[in-house]
Amino acid sequence: MVASVTARPKPRQGSGAKRILVADDDSAIRDLIQAILSQDGYEVSQAANGEQVEKRLAEESPDLMLIDVRLPDANGLDLLRQLNESHPHVGAILMTAYGSANTAIQAMQLGAFDYVTKPFELDDVLMAIRRYFEHRELMSEVEALRTTIVTSDPSEKIIGNSGRMQEIYKTIGRVAGSDATVLIWGETGTGKELVANALHFNSGRRHGPLIKVNCAALPESLLESELFGHEKGSFTGALMQRKGRFELANHGTIFLDEIGEMTLATQRKLLRVLQERDFERVGSSTPIKVDVRVVAATNRDLRQEVQEQRFREDLYYRLNVISLELPPLRERKDDIPALVAHFCEKHRFSPESPPAHISEEAMERLFAHDWPGNVRELENVVERAVVTAQDGPITPGHLTFSPAGEKRVVDVVQRIQNRVPFRDMVAEVERHALQQGLDVTGGDHRRAAELLDLSIQEFEQKLLEQGIAKPSAAP
Repeated sequence: MVASVTARPKPRQGSGAKRILVADDDSAIRDLIQAILSQDGYEVSQAANGEQVEKRLAEESPDLMLIDVRLPDANGLDLLRQLNESHPHVGAILMTAYGSANTAIQAMQLGAFDYVTKPFELDDVLMAIRRYFEHRELMSEVEALRTTIVTSDPSEKIIGNSGRMQEIYKTIGRVAGSDATVLIWGETGTGKELVANALHFNSGRRHGPLIKVNCAALPESLLESELFGHEKGSFTGALMQRKGRFELANHGTIFLDEIGEMTLATQRKLLRVLQERDFERVGSSTPIKVDVRVVAATNRDLRQEVQEQRFREDLYYRLNVISLELPPLRERKDDIPALVAHFCEKHRFSPESPPAHISEEAMERLFAHDWPGNVRELENVVERAVVTAQDGPITPGHLTFSPAGEKRVVDVVQRIQNRVPFRDMVAEVERHALQQGLDVTGGDHRRAAELLDLSIQEFEQKLLEQGIAKPSAAP
């Protein structure tokens, strides 16, 4: 029959107790199992036949059933089959005094978690029950992780509904599903990495790795090893074999950020990977095949770099299969309110605090700024403002801009070398002067106009011409 059990732990209390239905025609076994399981913290109910099983299932929705294979009016295997169809979330462990390999196989094929043969040790039954709930919790964690991966679309972090951004979204949607190499252009802080995330997430490679390499952060002596790996002893300090980023990105995506910083020697080796889809580790002559999509990003004008012979022309054309150019924030100021709301939500003063409220005057000042650091600079400004406002509304006094933003110098020589038209250089100087006037006066148009020796009408007209003025609300 049933053997004794070891001492039970104290029962677990609370509404979260797991529910178990014991279905057996022997009332003594049911009572004993219920007593032991209740002692172990489970909520237990009983059923003596198939009819009672159906009633208990409808009324109680248990987490797990212990089912005797032979009930007076039903077969446990038939019940298990029905359970799978009508209550797939309910687990099952079969009990029987008529054990056979065939019954065990059928039970497992029908979805039973485990199978015990009478007479059994109650400790074995308890162990099977615990294993079931541990397995269920693990599966729940896996499913939660999978749901997080599926629903946390990185493209949701790209904030903005301006016309320029809508075009970016459309392009991502069109090209994400292909394996074509993508080159992302844009100033520092415009969100190139977020676009790379979105391209990977929305591709057929989304379940594979996304490996990121900042080419500007690694010296040439290390970059080759980082990209392609090395063999043990291939250079001083190579104490063991190491896989490179391309090998780690196999069946996924590799994101090469700031690719314009690569030396010509490393560019040549990268070109081979793009052409042949293989490479050799440092210190090895054995080629390694990879299946990887390449997404690259740069804040440089690679066309100019090619003309200056600092970037290989053949590599440029290999990378520039699909081109995505991200606009600077000063060219999409309509997106500032949405970005500010996002950063106020992200950077709360405390976990319990509501998102900070920003005053209309402070928003005007944000519109007046030229944002040389783009979205990244805006995030830093908002985060500092949230901290200094200390759970209160953000006013112009809480907004501070970095020295790099306030002392932005126009490098005329560089612009001449890049063949920037004179008219555009003059417009940039004018825009910078207007913006600085607004910054130092906290957004006061009249005072800024006086500082720049302009009438208020001339000042506001120039703001409109330069696209600095906040777009009007409804007429």
